[in-house]
Amino acid sequence: MEQQSTPIKENQEDANLRQLFEQYAYYWKWFALTIILSVGIALVYLRYAQRTYSTTAKILLKDERSAAAGELAGIAELTSSMGLGGTRSAFVTDQIEVLSSRRLMRKVVERHNLNIIYSVKGKVRTAEVLGNDVPFSVQTQELNGNSPISLRVVFQGNAQLHITDLGSNKDVVTGFDLPVKIENTNLIFRRNSNSKLGVNEEFVVKIIPKDWAVDAALGAVSITPNKETQSYIVNFAMASTITKKAELILNSLIDIYNLDLTEDKMRTTRATSDFINKRLLLISKDLSGSDREAAEFKSANSMVDMTAEAGVFLNTASENDKKVLEYRTQLQLVDHMNDYLKDQPKGKLIPSNIGLQDESIATAIAEYNKIVLERDDLLKSASSQNPTVIALNENISESSNNILQSLQNYQRVTRLALNNIERKSNEIKGRISSIPNQEQGFRKISRQQQIVESLYLLLLQKREESEVKAAATPDNLKVIDVAHGNSEPISPKRQLILLAAFIIGLLIPFSILFIKFLLDNKIHSRKDIEDVVKAPILGEIPTAEDTIVHLNDRSSLAEAFRILRTNMSFMFGADNKDTSKVVFVTSTISGEGKSFVTTNLAQILSMSGKKVLLIGADIRSPKVLDYLGLSHLQHTNVGITQFLINPDMDVDNIIIKKPGNYDFDVVYSGYIAPNPAELLMNGHFDDVIKYAREHYDYVLVDTAPVSLVTDTLLIAHNADLTLYVSRVNYLDKRLLQVPRELYVEGKLKNLAAVINDVDFARGYGYGYGYGYGYGDKNVKKTGLSKVWQNLKDRLNIK
Repeated sequence: MEQQSTPIKENQEDANLRQLFEQYAYYWKWFALTIILSVGIALVYLRYAQRTYSTTAKILLKDERSAAAGELAGIAELTSSMGLGGTRSAFVTDQIEVLSSRRLMRKVVERHNLNIIYSVKGKVRTAEVLGNDVPFSVQTQELNGNSPISLRVVFQGNAQLHITDLGSNKDVVTGFDLPVKIENTNLIFRRNSNSKLGVNEEFVVKIIPKDWAVDAALGAVSITPNKETQSYIVNFAMASTITKKAELILNSLIDIYNLDLTEDKMRTTRATSDFINKRLLLISKDLSGSDREAAEFKSANSMVDMTAEAGVFLNTASENDKKVLEYRTQLQLVDHMNDYLKDQPKGKLIPSNIGLQDESIATAIAEYNKIVLERDDLLKSASSQNPTVIALNENISESSNNILQSLQNYQRVTRLALNNIERKSNEIKGRISSIPNQEQGFRKISRQQQIVESLYLLLLQKREESEVKAAATPDNLKVIDVAHGNSEPISPKRQLILLAAFIIGLLIPFSILFIKFLLDNKIHSRKDIEDVVKAPILGEIPTAEDTIVHLNDRSSLAEAFRILRTNMSFMFGADNKDTSKVVFVTSTISGEGKSFVTTNLAQILSMSGKKVLLIGADIRSPKVLDYLGLSHLQHTNVGITQFLINPDMDVDNIIIKKPGNYDFDVVYSGYIAPNPAELLMNGHFDDVIKYAREHYDYVLVDTAPVSLVTDTLLIAHNADLTLYVSRVNYLDKRLLQVPRELYVEGKLKNLAAVINDVDFARGYGYGYGYGYGYGDKNVKKTGLSKVWQNLKDRLNIK
């Protein structure tokens, strides 16, 4: 059993999917229409939408500290490449913050007047253009306030410009190079000789505050580090509607950043040069005085060369004097440096490499200058209250104290060494006491002269080294790729928009239909009845314009009733083949077509040669004669109501014999009585049925709806077969519990269902998609079947 149930279940699932597909496919025209409209709107949008392009650039930063890191940087890079950790260089992160600063971007805006936006007005939209591509330029002062100015500029010929302030709708006529005042802002329009200006050519000029332009540019520019952790490469990207404008902004930003770094480096060089030049002015005066004193001493004492004996002692003394000179020179440099540090406020750059031989002092000065430059660089994009700036100021103060302490230590060590060497010199001087006093005096002057001269030459050398360093300053960065705009737009994406339009075109009708089907609680197919009622279904009556089947009718309506007639014979059984049959026709509510089914069934049965009596037992709302087109007979004939009131009347008197062109007899309901239920309960309706059984082959009884009144249940015992009519797209599914209860409890004898008003053009979703009749060209086909049939007709496919 399980093996058989599996394919049955799969077939049911396939049928359900096909039913769901054909339920939506019936509305394929709506899908096609919305797709065409959606894609058409998308194409129009793509035709006139403003295109956005991506512009990129790439630079390589050069960090002077990376050379000092040396092996440590190599170890960090190796660790990062092995996946053992490593973070991005703080130098790269800091420089990206500088590049993203408003200070640099404001310089870019001011350099190219990016706060003035030029646009050319077209037939459909207004497109922005670069300032160099416009035949004129606008010179303006800083805007008064934060409100932008929008102008429409039209060249009228004769060097006249018609300017309209779009904010106030005020018109001004002016010429080139003439000042014009708009909204308290002075403007001057300059002629651009590189471009031609056509008459009546219209432009739109928008002048915004520079802060707005800075914010807009910063929002469009993206500055990101390279993917490699230890890389010094920085990537620039900018989205803009004008590729040339984006290239201009990125290239200018890189150039201004490079100039900014160069200026920072030159500050240290200028500080060192200024210090050396000041010291040279003072020392040159001392040197001139020493030279003059030596010349006067020689002239006054008529000095000659020393003797050979004195020369031996003096050579020894000379060596000591050199050391004394060296130590005194260092002490003077220390004094000069102490004086400089005392005179200068903390936080300023300190001259480096001035001749001090203590490496620790040189290192401390270099570290101090580095921290000062780092703090100054950070102050460009942060305030003095920034925690990082405060920390750097504390480091600067600590470094300054360390330098002073180092200078004091070096001064003490040098002075101690000087005292030792001077003590030795005094011993040698005692041995050469025989040297004339004049020679000793000259030596004293000469030594002072040499000290000043050596210091002067040292400062000259340092000044030259500083100038050479300034002239040979290496580049701060290397431009790997200059700004270049991509020719393919990044927005709007054509394929994505068309795909989205196609999907939206599908979703709109699908969503509407889904909601429609979700809220729809009507029955639509025999499956709805089979699942709830469980009663046999004898036939499905298609939607038709005619209300009655005609003689020799081969339409789908006639074939449906012929199938119903055939299926009815199976319900009676073989034992009752030759007996008279009484068929009750009822429904749940009024309007489901029970009278329509009854009259047409009577017509079909009479066409087969059977004697048929049609009884209109719905005495509350009679419609039988209306369907037959015999409404006029109700005024000349009596009906069921009169017979039930007067049972002594002969039943034959209420029968209308073959009215009109019909080959069956009719008993209509008669007058509408105030108490129809009581009339049907008096038992005289059974007399009518008994008489009909004796004289007719089929007795068709059109009864009242069972959910509204009890009329049908009162006479249901007379029926051999009860046809329960349910109309699709009309009966609420919740009311199917009524026929289910009647079928399960057997309140209606031999109940079978008839589905009325089936639209087979809807396919399996609302039926089985086939039509009745042979050669009926008017039978509706399903949506997809109709398309396929039209295609075959055009291609002559059989």
